Amino acid sequence: MAKIVGIKFRHAHKVYYFDPQGEFYKEGSGVVVETARGIEYGTVTIEPKEVSDNSVVQPLKPILRRATAADEERVRSNEEKRPAAMKIASEKIAARGLNMKLIDCEFTFDGSKVVFYFSAVGRIDFRDLVKDLASTFHIRIELRQIGIRDETRMLGGLGPCGRECCCAGCMPDVKKVSIKMAKTQGLSLNPAKISGLCGRLMCCLEYEYNHYSETYKKMPKVGSEVTCPDGKATVVAVNMLKLTVHVKMENKGDWTYKDYPLDEIKFKKSAKDEEPDDTVDDEIKELID
Repeated sequence: MAKIVGIKFRHAHKVYYFDPQGEFYKEGSGVVVETARGIEYGTVTIEPKEVSDNSVVQPLKPILRRATAADEERVRSNEEKRPAAMKIASEKIAARGLNMKLIDCEFTFDGSKVVFYFSAVGRIDFRDLVKDLASTFHIRIELRQIGIRDETRMLGGLGPCGRECCCAGCMPDVKKVSIKMAKTQGLSLNPAKISGLCGRLMCCLEYEYNHYSETYKKMPKVGSEVTCPDGKATVVAVNMLKLTVHVKMENKGDWTYKDYPLDEIKFKKSAKDEEPDDTVDDEIKELID
């Protein structure tokens, strides 16, 4: 077992583990740590506890110190400088006529560098822009291009469900989402129904995919012929949560519709039918990364 303390940083939704070195750190308190990006300020989200060795990558870096009043003031000062820095950068971008969208900026903890995040279609030659910004701020400048998913993750917002976007609120890592997940769950392939604020497939399609994937293999294919207690029928729809099959049967020229539990239905399913196909139209292709 390894003793850890969980820490989050400003632009990171993932919790990073550090070595508390026998000290106790209260949840919500500020600490100063060393990362691959240098010295950073973070917030404790998991108080010291033991986790399995498989959950951590050794060796864990130690926490340098608890954040002091001076450290807290430095963080506040860096945050206060952001609006002015964003305005200046936007003006410089407009002056250069660059086709890029400024998303956010971040001053490093020690104030030696400012990172500007932007999105753009294709590559942007921003070398002259960096020179303009460096002559204004007199510190190191870094411009970092991010994708549309990361843009939504950084800015946040409310999803179609009315809750905060998963990527901005509760997802430590952005998962790969495919149209196959939507097909397996029997969802409508209407782009407005399965796309998030970023214009890509909703992250939540991945949440219950394992359950739907296993259940899909047990269900008859829509449009196939099955045998039910009342005779031959054609599958109209399936309910993978209730494990029921909605069928239609012809009776003296009329169609009768009825639901049956899956275990009362007999059918043959080929290996090809155990997975939905990945073919989609051009409108849907735009939702896929």
